[in-house]
Amino acid sequence: MTLKFTKDHEYVRVDGDVATIGITDYAQQQLGDVVFVELPAVGKQVAAGAEAAVVESVKAASEVFAPVAGEIVEVNSALEAAPATVNEDPAGKGWFMKIRLKDKAELDALMSQADYDAFLKTLD
Repeated sequence: MTLKFTKDHEYVRVDGDVATIGITDYAQQQLGDVVFVELPAVGKQVAAGAEAAVVESVKAASEVFAPVAGEIVEVNSALEAAPATVNEDPAGKGWFMKIRLKDKAELDALMSQADYDAFLKTLD
């Protein structure tokens, strides 16, 4: 399993040709209490860098971008009833969508855990 990150604070957990996308713990802390999540339709094609979902908190609404291109093969519909799961377990039960990768080479443009940790240090 491969774990990658974006500068927009999304994580990409890759298992085979499917990537699970969510927001990082840092992102959920910045958002505050998540009150609504809008997920894409299963079957939708997304481009890398395109808006794929929306997360709303008591502070603001933010787009969740697709870090990789491909087809949405699954969404975490449990978030619609329990959006706070994003705050409670962002890297686990709080995932947003699963994308079947169009091109695994796109993963090379994303950050490793060490790179992401170093990036976070520049934000403080």
